Amino acid sequence: MMGFMLVILGAALAAGLAGAGSALGTGVAGQAANGVVSEDPEKFGSLLVLQALPGTQGIYGLVALFMIINKLPALGDLGSVTVGSGLAILGAALPVALTGLVSGLYQGKVCAAACSLVAKRPGEVGKGMVFAVIVETYAVLGLLGTILLLQKISLGG
Repeated sequence: MMGFMLVILGAALAAGLAGAGSALGTGVAGQAANGVVSEDPEKFGSLLVLQALPGTQGIYGLVALFMIINKLPALGDLGSVTVGSGLAILGAALPVALTGLVSGLYQGKVCAAACSLVAKRPGEVGKGMVFAVIVETYAVLGLLGTILLLQKISLGG
């Protein structure tokens, strides 16, 4: 049963840490966007996109959670998951969990700076988004790492 609990811990960390990164990032960007909108409500549409960008890390974590849960054997065989397999799943979950947490927060900071850019130069929103998407790259790489690692792990059943 310990192996099963490690698998669940891996799934929870993938979704939880990546989701926390998204929450922090969208919060930081949202604070900056609110400041700009208080001065110029017409910029709401551009700023909403910038606030939403850090939310993707949470989606990546959720994808990893589903992939991990889908690897579990049938309910009656959950005790057959070995500790070694559970640790392997836990390790495979870490790339998306950690990159989601860190990139979500820092993407939010980049988006907050982009909100300031839009406040001064509304036509430059695309440049602000490009800077934010570069941070996103590392969350995508973390998800890819998790997917590649999960493909090599079999829980039997």
